[in-house]
Parts: sequence; structure tokens; C-alpha cells
Amino acid sequence: MAKKETTAFQLDMINGPIFRNLIAFAIPILISNVFQQLYNTMDTAIVGNTLGTNSLAAIGSVNSVFDLLTGFCIGIGNGMAIVTGRCFGANDENRLKQSVAGCIIIGFFSCIFFTILASLSVRPLLHLINVPEELIDESYSYIIVIILGLVVMFAYNTLASVLRAIGNSIAPLIFLIFSSVLNVILDIVLITQAHMGVAGAAVATVIAQGVSAVLCVLYILKKTPLLIPQRQHFKIDAAMYKDLLGQGYSMAIMGAIVNAGSVILQSGINGLGSDLIAAHTAARKLYMFFFMPILSLGIAMATFIAQNAGAKRADRIIAGMRTSYLTNVGLAAVISVFLLLFADVLISLLAGTDDPNIVHNGGLYLKVVGPNYAVLGVLMNTRYALQGIGKKILPLISSVIEFVMKILFVVAFIPLYGFMAVIFCEPVIWVVMTLQLLISFWGSDYIRAARRGEIMEV
Repeated sequence: MAKKETTAFQLDMINGPIFRNLIAFAIPILISNVFQQLYNTMDTAIVGNTLGTNSLAAIGSVNSVFDLLTGFCIGIGNGMAIVTGRCFGANDENRLKQSVAGCIIIGFFSCIFFTILASLSVRPLLHLINVPEELIDESYSYIIVIILGLVVMFAYNTLASVLRAIGNSIAPLIFLIFSSVLNVILDIVLITQAHMGVAGAAVATVIAQGVSAVLCVLYILKKTPLLIPQRQHFKIDAAMYKDLLGQGYSMAIMGAIVNAGSVILQSGINGLGSDLIAAHTAARKLYMFFFMPILSLGIAMATFIAQNAGAKRADRIIAGMRTSYLTNVGLAAVISVFLLLFADVLISLLAGTDDPNIVHNGGLYLKVVGPNYAVLGVLMNTRYALQGIGKKILPLISSVIEFVMKILFVVAFIPLYGFMAVIFCEPVIWVVMTLQLLISFWGSDYIRAARRGEIMEV
């Protein structure tokens, strides 16, 4: 394509001020993530306040399984969208359409396979991770609905990712706001009126994601023909599919390793009793909410890196990374102060209880995690950057580090120190992972060549 096709919602990530464009691109992603987290939090709040602590613990006991399953499918889509972003940056319309066609084919069959696999194995998994016997049935009724909706969740997140890959972060936001409001309404109706219990929260989430996916499809058909592949683009191109599979599955496997470690960590938490499970569940929901600015900047950087790698602008990649690091430190400082002041109050409101054991432990978790958002932000941005410049294995090493260290905490530290080991587990792991990623990125052949003024193909 001689000139990149644009819509009113697209931003130019290859030219112009880096900080301004990153922030302008990240803000809609932030609002999207806040709304997405809002309806996840509403699930928790409605369950906690209407169905009680045991039902809240039932959802919390399978949070890590939820993250493992959905994260794998979403990771495939997000990873493949890196290839789409590179094609857009390289101004290659034909390969861009091929990449979208590949996303559809690979993603669909991958999700079907993992839906069947997860449906058959989830109940034994609940026993394996020590979900308390009194919570098993409720936990299963929640997670099985999520499993059956994996294709729907994949569809929305992949469509949103390819839109972001060409610089459009606003359209996915609009659709997500609509579906978030729908999700909250469905939560209330299905849980409090239809008396579906925790399964109602899962059904509401799947329906809302489905509406988002349909809206994305309609928008692309009407406003973004650049992303619509024709019949010839579905012909399998070995090099393209190798790149898509490599990026998609490296990100998915990376997420799976991380989340498998979280499943193991959850097994340690599940042995601490319902009160601490509830405290951890409420704290993790709030942790994810305050993590949103960091995550949004990371997603923006993924698009920034992919497009500039495609455009052979290594100078902007280096400058963008430095800008993102400083921005993360500033965000973490603001979040930390807020959590020091209000963590306990927020835990009490979300968990629907004044139980001092739940409030104190949940609040302490957030106060420790707060300052470490800076480390987590650097970790995420560096990991995305490595994938953006074509390094598929090095980010996986960091995930293996996390997996091994979570096993170590479950086996050695949680039995000795209880919930305090849970609180410090991830911050300690983040520091180790970040060091490995920083050495890998800044010592890579791509960055060394860029500093010499040379251009390397990705």
C-alpha cells in the first residue's frame, strides 16, 4: 500500500512525539481495561454481597484456572497481532491481510482444541489444586461456563488486538464500554433475580464478550477494509504461518507457564482456609484494577514496538523504551500512595465484610505490591519489546523463572510463613525476571546493531 489507510481513530506510532502518542494510544486501552476489570470486579462484589463468603471463595479458588485458560487463548491472538503490526509498519497491505486471515484460522482451531481439552480435565484439576471440598461444585459451575465461552473471548480480544495493531485503540474501547454495562446488568439479573448463583456471573461475562466481538466485526466490515482478508489471503503461506504460530504460541505458552505457576500458587493459598482465600481474592481483584495503567502502557508499547520494527525504526524503539520506563516509575509512585491510604477500606467494600482477618491481610497484600508496580511495568514493556523485535525464546525464559520460583514458594515458604509468603511471592519473582529480561533486550543483537547505526531485519 503506497500510503497507510487510516481512520479517524488511528494514531501514527512511527512518526511524531513518542510520549504524547504513547499516552494518547494508551488512554483508550486504559479505559477499556478499567471497564473490563470493572465488570470482573462487579462479579466479585455482587457474589460477595449477595451469595456470601463461600461463593466468593469458590470463584477465588479457580481464578488462576480462569487466567490460565483465557490467558492462553488471548495470548495466541495478542502474539499474532504483533505480526499484523509489523506488516502495517512495513506498509505491506497484502501480508497484513494474510496475517489477519492467519489469525482467524489458527485462533479458531486452537480455541476449539483447548475448549475440548479443558472441559474434560477441569474437574480433576480442581481436586489437584486443593479446592476445598465444600467449594468444588460452585467452583466447577463457574469455570465450566468460562471454558465453553473461550472462543467468544478469543474472538473479541483478537479483533481488538488487530485494530490496535494498526493504531486504533478507541473503537475497541467503545464496544467494551457498551458490553461492560451489559455485563453488570446481566450480573444483577442472573445472580439476584434468576438465582443462577456463581454460574450467572460466568454467563454474564461470556455474553458481554460476545456482544463486544460482534460489534468489532461490524466496525471492521464498515470502517476498516484494510483488515478484511479476501479469499486469496486464506491460502496458507508457510513463512507467514510460521511467524504467526511462533509469535502467537510463544506468547500463549509464556502466559500458560505464568498462569500454571499461579495455579500452583493458588493450591498453596487454598490450603490456608476460606478467610485467607477470600482476602486474596478481593486483593487480587483490586491489584488487577490498579495494574491497569501499567498494563495499558505495556499494550501500547507492544503496538509501538511492532510498527517501528516493521518500519526499521530501531532508534524510536530505544527512545520509546526509555520513555516507558520513566512513565512506569511515575505511575507506580501515585498508585502506591493511594493504596497506603485506602487499601483496607477498599478490601472491606469489595469483600462485603469487616472481618479484621480478611481486611488486614487483603490490605497488606496491596500495600506491599503497590511500589512493585514499577518493576512489573519494566518487566512487561521489556518482554513485549523482545517479542516485537522477533525474539520468541528469551521472554519464555522469564516465564520459566516465574514458574520455578512459584513452586519454590508453595513448597518451602508458604508452609513456613503462611500468607506473608503469598504477599511477597510475586514482588520477589518480578525482580528476578526483570533482571533477566533487561539483560536479554539491551544485550540483543538487534539493539547492539541499532547503537552502531545499523538496521537489522526482524
